[in-house]
Amino acid sequence: LCCCEYVDRRGERNHLAACCCDCEDLDEGCERWLTCRSLPPGALGRIADTVADRLRVPWFAGAVKINVSLVPPLLLLPVFLHVAALHFLLGLVVLTSLPVVVLWYYYLTHRRKERTLFFLSLGLFSLGYMYYVFLQEVVPRGHVGFSQVLALTCGLVLMLAALSRAKTDPGYLPTPASHQRLPDQSVRGSSDGLLGVAASGAAGSRAVNGEAKGYSRMSAGETASAKKDWCAKCQLVRPARAGHCRLCGRCVRRLDHHCVWINSCVGEQNHQAFILALSFFMLTSVYGITLTLHTVCRGRTPFVALFYCPGAYSDYSSALSFTCVWYCAIVTAGMGYILLIQLLNISYNVTEREARLALRDNTGRRLLGGLVIDTGQYNRGFLCNWGHFLSLGSSPPQRSAEDIV
Repeated sequence: LCCCEYVDRRGERNHLAACCCDCEDLDEGCERWLTCRSLPPGALGRIADTVADRLRVPWFAGAVKINVSLVPPLLLLPVFLHVAALHFLLGLVVLTSLPVVVLWYYYLTHRRKERTLFFLSLGLFSLGYMYYVFLQEVVPRGHVGFSQVLALTCGLVLMLAALSRAKTDPGYLPTPASHQRLPDQSVRGSSDGLLGVAASGAAGSRAVNGEAKGYSRMSAGETASAKKDWCAKCQLVRPARAGHCRLCGRCVRRLDHHCVWINSCVGEQNHQAFILALSFFMLTSVYGITLTLHTVCRGRTPFVALFYCPGAYSDYSSALSFTCVWYCAIVTAGMGYILLIQLLNISYNVTEREARLALRDNTGRRLLGGLVIDTGQYNRGFLCNWGHFLSLGSSPPQRSAEDIV
């Protein structure tokens, strides 16, 4: 393939120059629209699939497909922020509508159980664009020193490094290599009365702070517990606190939740990096907001300047900087709430998944005004809970020789 050729979804060789050719569904849709006739069922879906398949960019070994969800943040965010900088009322409308649109899209994708790169793209592009505006509009005013720019840059780099670590394997359980017997099927004609689910990874004999790790065979007397921990989709028996992510389609050790902002699960292996990325983001964002407000609204404290800055719209550069500050403040408030919930859950040794299950089954108790749900199952005290969290991923579960066989 040359740089402009690709193999389409029908397995045929195609070229970028022919992106508007041979689309029968699109031709039929235009014809029906011109003649005021309704589209046949599924026509819009087929047109959208064709357009998404042909949205590509040239590359060395063939044209690379672009994920459609990556495009809207790259195009719309700068436009919206520049429009918001034109007038105070426009800024109020845009900064109010943006969170509503993002929450609506999150609800839509969550309801359809779809994975999307929209939120990850929005987050990364927001960081890059805010940093660009800071360098282009704030630094040239002369009120920000080199050391302050260096500190902000280091915080951004550390946050991206932690985010990259959080994007790695969250602790996926290995899928069984062969067909496994369901845990609710009784073993007949067996001399030892053992269930044949060992290869799929049952709860092990070694436990840390109440958590079973590793994989072992389960006796026939433990069928009820096997039913509870059996994952019909992955065909394996999960260790304690593991859960199945319906978006990733995998079981994860100590599953906390699926985070749309990193487009991955948060589990045993990447939970620490996730908390570290959130912490670096909060520190860097607050520091950048403070530097910008000190430059745009001289003589006022950052909190007062955020709500009262008379000269913010005196020129377009100040207006754009002030609008970006408010955008950062809204995002920082949302991420701060997520970080607060995470820190409280760690202090009580409870995961988001366990909290949701406890609320559903009415087995947990609300604490701190409902901010945290204490299940009481793994809570061993503040220091022990944090010690357990800091040791996550340090000793991966060992698999016995019979499990590998």
